[in-house]
Amino acid sequence: MTHQYELMVIIQPEVDERQVPAHLDKFLSVITTSGGSIENVDIWGKRRLAYEIQKKNEGIYAVVNFTATSEATVELDRQLKLNELIMRTKVLRAEEAIALVAAEAKRAEDKAARKTAAKA
Repeated sequence: MTHQYELMVIIQPEVDERQVPAHLDKFLSVITTSGGSIENVDIWGKRRLAYEIQKKNEGIYAVVNFTATSEATVELDRQLKLNELIMRTKVLRAEEAIALVAAEAKRAEDKAARKTAAKA
């Protein structure tokens, strides 16, 4: 059974940004060869990290939306973690990603409401 997933990858900042799609394609072939499909690849580019990872302050972010079996997704994540170019990965089922965004928005809303109430 296939599910929709969202993959976030942080790649070493030394990688040429023009090479990022080629590097990602190597890994994403795991999905396509197992019958899955890649819906969207969004390369955000070099960004400052919230905290240091592997003694680095920057990384190249990419977000990939795809449909695949859980076995193919586990294999993709395994291969990404073995590669030295990849600093961090996070794979979420699409439903989980939507729920996390909604929960974060609710937390921000509640915090703003508490600030407003405190001022009154």
